[in-house]
Amino acid sequence: MNVVIIEDEPLAAQALAALLTRHRPAARILAALGSVEEAVEWLGAQPAPDLLFCDIHLSDGNSFDIFRQVAVGAPVIFTTAYDAYAIQAFQVNSVDYLLKPLQAAEVERALLKYETLHPATRPAAVANVQRLVHSTPRARFLVKAGQALKAIPVDDVAYFLAEEGVVFLVTHAGKRFIIPDTLDQLEGQLDARNFFRINRQFILSIGAVQEIRPYFKGRLVLQVAPAAAEEMLVVSAGRAPAFKHWLDH
Repeated sequence: MNVVIIEDEPLAAQALAALLTRHRPAARILAALGSVEEAVEWLGAQPAPDLLFCDIHLSDGNSFDIFRQVAVGAPVIFTTAYDAYAIQAFQVNSVDYLLKPLQAAEVERALLKYETLHPATRPAAVANVQRLVHSTPRARFLVKAGQALKAIPVDDVAYFLAEEGVVFLVTHAGKRFIIPDTLDQLEGQLDARNFFRINRQFILSIGAVQEIRPYFKGRLVLQVAPAAAEEMLVVSAGRAPAFKHWLDH
């Protein structure tokens, strides 16, 4: 499967490429394009890829401008922090519409939907359905407690916190344990219905969120339990719509 990513945030493009490589090792990332201009030039000069991942707000305009300027025959999975463009997205070969920050389980479901709709990829889809059926979200974490080892059920986790390269598991009871996983790895292991990555440092459980207040420029300030060391726990304006969508489902 040949894939092109259209995304103006380099870190977001890298994270998506890593997710694709993890879920579809045979996938080839042909290009990562950061603007309408780059995308129009590339798509106008190259054979159509099998699949496009496309952000909507780009550095020089709206990604729908791409489809007005060049014929795009490839199916598209849109990735965006805004839910206002869903109807427009499905007018241009859209397979799915994912809200940022992207969750591994949602990307997997979108890929399965794409593979189901396109017979040429059906053998890969069967293998991945089987893998999905036999895999379940992480149920517990083995941590060191003094000189002993202890299994922490995932239901006891309030949040995961990254500090200076070290990741801590923090329980609802306020206990902290160092774990070897990175937050990127944890995103692919946790149930997306119960955990949400609000920024580069925190993945919160639904039970940890106590209060949400609006903040400047579309951001949100959270109160969590147990309290975090940070004076303010802020959800960026870009992640706020997806965060509210997560809380409401």
